This record gives sequence, structure tokens and C-alpha cells, in this order.
Amino acid sequence: MTIRVLVVEDEPLIADAHREYTERVAGFTVVGVAHSAREALAVLRAEPVDLVLLDLNLPDRHGLEVCRALRAAGSATDVLAVTSARDIAMVRAAVALGVTHYLLKPFTFAAFRDKLAAYARYRAHVQAAGEVAAQHEVDRVFAALRGGPAASLPKGLDAGTLDRVLAALRASVTPLSAAEVAGVTGTSRVTARRYLEHLAETGRVERASRYGGPGRPEVEYVIA
Repeated sequence: MTIRVLVVEDEPLIADAHREYTERVAGFTVVGVAHSAREALAVLRAEPVDLVLLDLNLPDRHGLEVCRALRAAGSATDVLAVTSARDIAMVRAAVALGVTHYLLKPFTFAAFRDKLAAYARYRAHVQAAGEVAAQHEVDRVFAALRGGPAASLPKGLDAGTLDRVLAALRASVTPLSAAEVAGVTGTSRVTARRYLEHLAETGRVERASRYGGPGRPEVEYVIA
């Protein structure tokens, strides 16, 4: 079944981009675009919506108030927060209100597509009729929703090292080379490059060339 999406974003250009991104993913269709909490709640009362792509910084009410209103009305509509809000208390509040995913701006289409694909897998599991037979079936539902990192990493890469590489890049005010990341994370340069290239291929970091020394330019990496 097609998943019906409401885009809630106060910036018209960004709202259009989110709509276009959504419609590029098979199985999803946009049934409305709202630029305020009031418009969003009006659409939700009038249209059947499966998933809300919700910006938290809206001009009239906070996005989490929209979530509260949904839950108070008994709505089972799912919410994917699409926001630049990085405060951990905000993340905790979003989880408490049943937000299924939290996607930080700015992001690439690949990251956006992965979130929608994970949501589609989760929805396919919970739409199935009957009861779960065992714990592993419950685990499969939650893994589909959360997108367990171990399942998505290539063979030979582990989530702990990946987190350290990402932390090193986020903590740096300038792009880092594989050698510099290796120095921060305590890995070899070859290992650091494998993780950096994986992150580049999945759209989470960007490559650039560093000039200034003799010989070929060095590749450096920065969070996308």
C-alpha cells in the first residue's frame, strides 16, 4: 500500500525539497504540505495521513506540540522529525511522544531515503495480521524501525569504530584526512580510510582534496 505523507515545514523552498525527495521514493506519496502547526493539524483532521515529516521549529507552535495534539486525539499517525534541533532533551521528548525517526538537517537524499525505507519495512511488519510467535519477531519489528547499525555495515566494519570516526569528524572545525582520523581514534590509517570511504559512499561525509604539499593532493573528509 502507498504510504501517505504530510510535509510540515515553514520554509517554502525546504518544504518543496522535502516533498520532491519523498516522491522520489517508491511507495510514498505526499498528500499535503503545511507551513505551520495550525495548517498541519487542519490537514490531519481532513486527510488520512500515515506519516508526518515534521519540522520542530514552526512559527505558531512547537512541532512537539503537534505530536502532543495527535496523541491526545488518539491518532496513530507516525512522525518523522526533520529538524536542526540538536538538544538531547529535545530528542528525549520526541521519543517520549512516539516520534519514530529523528533526521537532522542538513541531510543528503541518501540519508532521507534510508529513513523512509526503514519506516516502510517497519510498517510492513506492523500491518501484518495475527500475533508474533516469538521474541525474535518482535525484535525484527524494532530493528526495522530503528535500522540496527550492525545489519547495515559492510563486513569487517563495526558500529563502535564507526561512532568514533564520526565523533572525530564532528569535533573538528576543519576537514580531516584519514591519517588525522586515525590519530584521534587510535586506529591505523588504512582502517580509518575504510570507515571514511564507507561514510562517503553512504552520503554521511563529503570528500575534498587538500593541496599545499609535494606530490598528489591528500583526500580529506568532512560531515555532509
